[in-house]
Amino acid sequence: MPRVVALYRYPVKGFTPEACDIVKVLDQGRIAGDRVLGFRFANSGAPEAAWSKKHEFVALVNTPGLARLRLRFDHRALRLRICLEDAVLVEAGLDGQGRQLIAAALESHVLTLDENPLASHPERLPLRLVGDGVTPRYQDNEAGQITLHSRASLAAVGHALGSDGLSELRFRSNIAIDGLDAWEEQSWIGRRIRIGQVDFEVVAPKTRCLATHANPDTGERDLPILNTLTGAFGQKKPTFAIAMVPSAAGGRIQVGDKVSLLD
Repeated sequence: MPRVVALYRYPVKGFTPEACDIVKVLDQGRIAGDRVLGFRFANSGAPEAAWSKKHEFVALVNTPGLARLRLRFDHRALRLRICLEDAVLVEAGLDGQGRQLIAAALESHVLTLDENPLASHPERLPLRLVGDGVTPRYQDNEAGQITLHSRASLAAVGHALGSDGLSELRFRSNIAIDGLDAWEEQSWIGRRIRIGQVDFEVVAPKTRCLATHANPDTGERDLPILNTLTGAFGQKKPTFAIAMVPSAAGGRIQVGDKVSLLD
């Protein structure tokens, strides 16, 4: 019987995860506390509270060096701290002054990186810290969608790359499970599954982007994940993990919960 072995949420889009023992799936189909903030470019036409594509944000897809930053978000006090190794780059709340302070500190750091989306695009400045810190909004898909992969699939990709210690953090899934054969979760597309208290419809395979090339520790693009997925596994599009939405109400999922097919 497959079981949940790890749970993650990402308070700020494109930044480091929070490993969780328990997550709450909202009825609307997103995980509470997941992607509740983001650093959006100034020239984005999207209102602050609106969803927009990841290419309108500072994120791993365009700024791999973000992986070196360590982030802590206090979900109750609505206070954000960003560190580089042992140095605190910024810590502030989400009032107007705090948002400006946080955005300016992140902007200054990003501009020091060799690969960044700001240096040659002054129209993207100043960065805006968007989101209320409570409402999940900034997932890659406008519908939200919770993502899941199996560690057997992860091991298969690692083997193809010659990297047996491949980190699942590259793929930024919400749920990691064990107890399946490699790629078995891809056969669940169009089916329903139950995890903990929540029934899900598995709606799509998850197509990957350049964010997966960023080493979660060093921030360097060091492995050709996309070419490996298409070349070694014969995929038309580089695919890893599955996307799901609740088929009814949300509920709680915790590490150790069983994963079962319903149809």
